[in-house]
Amino acid sequence: MQPKQTLSTTQILKIALLVAFIIAAGLTAYLTFVYVRDFVTSWQMTSLPGITIQDTPATPDASTGIIQDDTTPLQPSGGPEPEPWDGAKRVTVLVMGLDYRDWAQGEGAPRTDTMILFTIDPLTHTAGMLSIPRDLWVNIPGGYNYDRINTAYRLGELYQHPNGGGPGLAMETGEELLGVPVDYYAQVDFSAFERFIDEIGGVKIDVPEPITVDPLGDNNTKRLKPGVQTMPGWLALAYARARNSEGGDFDRAQRQQQVVMAIRDRIISFEMLPTLIAKSGKLYQDLSSGIRTNMTLQDIIKLAWLAVQIPEENIKRGIISPPEQVTLVKSPNGDDVLKPITEKIRLLRDEIFTESGPASPAVANMTPEERVRAENARVAVLNGTYTPGIASQTSDYLKSLGVNVTVADNAQQATTFTEITFYTGKPYTVQYLVDLMQINPLRIHHRYDPAHPVDIEITLGDDWVANNPMGQQ
Repeated sequence: MQPKQTLSTTQILKIALLVAFIIAAGLTAYLTFVYVRDFVTSWQMTSLPGITIQDTPATPDASTGIIQDDTTPLQPSGGPEPEPWDGAKRVTVLVMGLDYRDWAQGEGAPRTDTMILFTIDPLTHTAGMLSIPRDLWVNIPGGYNYDRINTAYRLGELYQHPNGGGPGLAMETGEELLGVPVDYYAQVDFSAFERFIDEIGGVKIDVPEPITVDPLGDNNTKRLKPGVQTMPGWLALAYARARNSEGGDFDRAQRQQQVVMAIRDRIISFEMLPTLIAKSGKLYQDLSSGIRTNMTLQDIIKLAWLAVQIPEENIKRGIISPPEQVTLVKSPNGDDVLKPITEKIRLLRDEIFTESGPASPAVANMTPEERVRAENARVAVLNGTYTPGIASQTSDYLKSLGVNVTVADNAQQATTFTEITFYTGKPYTVQYLVDLMQINPLRIHHRYDPAHPVDIEITLGDDWVANNPMGQQ
């Protein structure tokens, strides 16, 4: 067994870059912080649920402060259990900012103030971010019934949700709403966000119209004029959390994404690399105290290096907003909430979670069969006809093409038309099978279920028996 190596400067830089990306994503954290500075300055991070990176049992290297145990999730036991990332499959990260006014007012566990789901696809070198409004009226899984989506974290903490507490329940709620797996979460402290912005010399923001912002503290509102300006951390945070524009929370979500991209641009600019290298150890030590996540350092390093290589034109952005994806209604208690239009939300999801630019050279040179093999989706073939042996014959045919068929069996009921149901995100295999088997778009179903024994289920119909290419081999 090889002894564990001390992380090199290059590896530390990679970690810092992803931390920056998460923080950027998350300027999410505390974007509507409104209580007074005295409370903020007296607040201790140790009072928060969970532990920080610096609190993990692993021993940091004395010279760098880097935790050497890079295979353990950076959270306390009992948090959401992630599957180790293989560096090839699409990965999603739910970045959350918590409304600490709840704690300040003695109301116990906080709600999420902001939620943004980030996705990165290593095969296509594409990425996306989808902002989720806090007043969305959704079903909270686990028997908690319907409520605003921002209460999922609080309920998970209050009732010690068995699958990861508050972060776990928030992730499950997002999964049910969007119909895609949420692999990781990250909570980001506003002070870590501010410190990082200051360390990189501020961010350039093009303010589209005059806006009044309210930085943390008393009697310090500031009127920003339109135009490009470099903002330090405190001002970038105030700009992102401002809610007094006409569009309210939806305008704020747009500003959050604008600042995310500004941080990204600053990180990857050529002149910043020497600075990041020189400060990487200090950056990691400073920022780790303000981040909680179920990612391991090993996964963070992989994801960091990938994230900063994705070109801007390959990053899609979306906001769940009226009138397309939500409508304004009254809750049973008479409060204003947002009713989701599920099919429209998932159409927006598909726009964000599919290729947003030219594929990477590796994928561009792949055949459809090679993409299928790379995804390695588990496929079940079920016989929905009265033709004996058709499922077994089709299974052998698909296996010869590189499809990973793991089940060949009879369907519960007969069908005239072949149908396909996919339970997880395996887009290349789904598209390949739809094209190969000429499945009608009305017969394609998405029922998200990460616990399902297969990723894709094909129910063969009479149309496949009457017209298929298997005899042409």
